[in-house]
Amino acid sequence: MSYDSHTSDSSPRSLLDRFGFPHLIATTLVLVAATILLGIAAKATGSGLACEANWPQCDAGPFNLFPANLPSFYEWFHRFVAMFAGFAIIGSALAAWRLPDVDRRVAGLVVLGMVLTPVQVALGRETVLQYETPILSLHFWTALLIFTLFVVATVLVWEPRLSRPHVTGALAVGVVALPLHIALSPVVGTGVASYSPTMQMVQYGVTLALLGSAIVAAMVGRNQFADRRTVVTLLAAPPLVVAVLFFGRKAVDPTLELPYLVAAGALLVTFLAGIRETRLD
Repeated sequence: MSYDSHTSDSSPRSLLDRFGFPHLIATTLVLVAATILLGIAAKATGSGLACEANWPQCDAGPFNLFPANLPSFYEWFHRFVAMFAGFAIIGSALAAWRLPDVDRRVAGLVVLGMVLTPVQVALGRETVLQYETPILSLHFWTALLIFTLFVVATVLVWEPRLSRPHVTGALAVGVVALPLHIALSPVVGTGVASYSPTMQMVQYGVTLALLGSAIVAAMVGRNQFADRRTVVTLLAAPPLVVAVLFFGRKAVDPTLELPYLVAAGALLVTFLAGIRETRLD
């Protein structure tokens, strides 16, 4: 099935006509990931309360539309990129719904992402006005859910072009990313005081890589491999990643360090077993 669109008239073609739906959905995924990482940067630097706690305005320039200092810039730039991500989400949802050759599963996923976007915007507003831990946590998990929806949709769109080597490659990314996630976690660090903004940014970049690689391996592998044990191993990776992320965010609590390390150990074994089985199958 082809997702590329073509027109026969001589008028300038739209971006969708030029690049096709697969590139639109992939670009949207990149923008969603960038928005998440910039949000982490704003939180890690304490910039969530910048812009003089204004929303959606900031604290400088005409109508207070621009940032007045570096902390405000972090928050302003996060909102700026999030705006384009929102437009891309809406555009992807409308295109998926209207194009007849787009898988209905893909349409459902991106439309759900579009429905969740106003909820995420409202939560983003509350992080500025209140900046309370439960709201920050809900804001993060909603963003991660939107990211997951677009990863799954993107894999569905690109799946005809993906093969067994992509499964092994995705698992290899997971094997590299997981030790980095542990090394950058408070479990290994010397405490919350040393958990710098840079460490948080890199760790959450690794977080997205972990989740994305597990989803790619599971979704592509289930159709590429016939061996039941291989498929079960690959399908176990995404829920284990979610467990690692859940306990990893709470690992500043010493009582949750052990569950985090157990989940990480189980995930590493799953990645390594998956690589072995995909290479032998």
